[in-house]
Amino acid sequence: MSRGRAQVQAEDIARQHDENFPVAFLLAPRDVRADMRAIYAYCRVTDDIGDAGVATHDERLEALDAWEQGLVRAMDGHGDDPVLVAVAGVIRRRRLPIDQFTRLIEANRMDQRISRWESHEDLLHYCAHSATPVGRMVLGVLGIDDARRVGLSDATCEGLQLVNFWQDVRRDLEERDRVYLPREDMRLFGVEVDDLRARTASPALRELMRMEVGRARALLVQGAPLRGMVPRRARLDIGMFTAGGLWVCDSIADQDYDTIAARPAPGARGRAGMAAGVVWRMLRGGGA
Repeated sequence: MSRGRAQVQAEDIARQHDENFPVAFLLAPRDVRADMRAIYAYCRVTDDIGDAGVATHDERLEALDAWEQGLVRAMDGHGDDPVLVAVAGVIRRRRLPIDQFTRLIEANRMDQRISRWESHEDLLHYCAHSATPVGRMVLGVLGIDDARRVGLSDATCEGLQLVNFWQDVRRDLEERDRVYLPREDMRLFGVEVDDLRARTASPALRELMRMEVGRARALLVQGAPLRGMVPRRARLDIGMFTAGGLWVCDSIADQDYDTIAARPAPGARGRAGMAAGVVWRMLRGGGA
């Protein structure tokens, strides 16, 4: 498959998904924009394989193994999947570590084996496979690999992953039988899994969520300076990642930390408002 055809199909996949956070990099140079969309398509398809509702755990594990083998073949120039061909081209051109891409596959394997997490530290270990590699891929396309900015990216990605969990507590349980709230935290606040099936959040669950959202917010704030430390044409998008995460934190707080009754999601109008806010701060020279 030609690189051009693979790139076009990867970009089509990137455009098909509606997310809380932007992936367009519309102000970035064309080659950067194309590579970002190829990476997004790879991440999206990898997660879709891990979440395939019609398959069993064993079938999903087999599919993830095949996906990883397909990536290896694409890196050797023998790939036939357009997304893998496109992302293999990005890896080679940008000289990205392939383990960033295989760690994301491993995160989806972890989801097949683990449905409950014991501690916050265990959850951060999962984030080191499911979230921080994505930020490092983005920085790699931008030519950034120094420890300072990678650390800020890691904090941002951890915060985004955690707040994504907290907006989807009920859906993760009902649709995937997954509870990302750490067991030790649930015990601390006296929260049971059955509390997550109620129509509204109990006072104890709200207090637990207050703590978890606070942790996510702290990570997002910690990583926020990254926006001012990337090339100017990528700053809007980097700022939007932080803005999107903080919007969800604020929305959960506005709901009195009850995401059982309603899931906060910004939609197109909310994303436009976030973008306007980030642009305004950029023009004023403010922080993310």
